[in-house]
Amino acid sequence: MKSLHQILPLVALLAAVSAGAQTLATTGTLDLKAERDRLSTERAALDRRVKAEQVACYQRFAVEDCLRDSRQRRRIEDDHLRRQEAAISDIERKQRGAAQLDRLEQKEAPRSQAERDQALQSQQDREQRAADHVQQRDEAAAKAQSNREALERRQAANAREQERAARLREDAPERRATYERRIEEAARRKAERERRNAERTKNAAPLPAPTP
Repeated sequence: MKSLHQILPLVALLAAVSAGAQTLATTGTLDLKAERDRLSTERAALDRRVKAEQVACYQRFAVEDCLRDSRQRRRIEDDHLRRQEAAISDIERKQRGAAQLDRLEQKEAPRSQAERDQALQSQQDREQRAADHVQQRDEAAAKAQSNREALERRQAANAREQERAARLREDAPERRATYERRIEEAARRKAERERRNAERTKNAAPLPAPTP
């Protein structure tokens, strides 16, 4: 679809030309080359008519008035032709611009697709980096939690060991006293056994032999 700035000069041209002078190309649009040829023909005809009028004016009594009227008619018709030529030039310029834009768009289409692919790949890379970052963060958090739990276990084990050592230190005098009592009791029982054994040995001594 033609844009408004392309249609307006065409409307101006169609308004400027006569109905019989309008030619259509096979595409249904105005044949600009044919219009230029028509304008060239009309300008040549205008020049011939003006020259003929000037020759006729010099044969009249009021030469200057005749020439002035001829020049005025020429100026009016020449302005009319110039407006049509300007409209055609404007349409041609816009058509060239549109054609160049189409070529640029066709040329840029692969690049645009490549840019879209690159943008998509960049987006995917960013999403992957974000996912990797989340995974690394989760792994780091899990490792930190594991380290904290291991540290807590070591601290608990150390605390239990220190508590046991403290209890041992507290119980050491009592255990030593108990040990010493056991040693004394063992020594007493040993002495008692030795005493009883000595008494049994004494009581079991043989009688003296009879006198012959």
